[in-house]
Amino acid sequence: MSASIIDTSTGRALLAIDDRLVQPVASLGRVLLLIEVAAQLEDGRLHGDRLQRMARDTATGAGLWQFLQEPTMQVSDLATLVGATADAWATNALLTTVGMDAVRSRAESLGIERTALIDRVRDRRGPDDAPDVSVAAAGELSWLFRGLALGEVVDEAVSNRVLGWLSLAADLSLVAGSFGLDPLAHRALDHGLQSVAVTGSGPGVRAEAGVLRGPASSVCYAVTIRFEDDSLQRRLAVVDALRTMGTEVLEVVHAPRRALTPWA
Repeated sequence: MSASIIDTSTGRALLAIDDRLVQPVASLGRVLLLIEVAAQLEDGRLHGDRLQRMARDTATGAGLWQFLQEPTMQVSDLATLVGATADAWATNALLTTVGMDAVRSRAESLGIERTALIDRVRDRRGPDDAPDVSVAAAGELSWLFRGLALGEVVDEAVSNRVLGWLSLAADLSLVAGSFGLDPLAHRALDHGLQSVAVTGSGPGVRAEAGVLRGPASSVCYAVTIRFEDDSLQRRLAVVDALRTMGTEVLEVVHAPRRALTPWA
């Protein structure tokens, strides 16, 4: 397990557990793709382009486009699908359009060294494919989300675009499952809380990064757990641990002076 929680306004570390450790995070690296898409929309390289659903982009993972009749969509709509549902087809279509090199160059320009989108979404991974879609270090992810929250990732316009897409994310099953929010409608303040939570799930991997604003403070967090996914009980134990962390995060934004207890 690796985890990082930082105060959004000050950058002060509230919790750090192996936060420099690079681990697979499934599709969570799509955040880097969305940053590049937003930057290209803002600088005019992408406009109202409509992308065709292509056979090379198909994957039966998460998302809705594979079930829709519409064969083409605008770039901004595909980014919305990626933000809301981690849409596999939309992710691949956008990645084909902007290019992996552009995503990597953008990450490097932001000073991101341990977090990377390394492959497209695939149904099966062969010996010549990357072992996962993306990898990340929890500490770097929490700092990336702090930058988004402060409007400092590329610029305020890009940061706001990305946060807007990610604020639609419907998966609140992990850390954010302890925030008590409506998983399908949580963009507005709800009991003083506002959350952006992005997850990555795969065999033996559960990861989440996000921002939680509360009545007393705001924090950015990231956590990844790798485990032997050989039984439902073990998987449920991981989910329970992540929700326990969510309870800790929730208490911090209500009482910012409360110290977090390091996990064993």
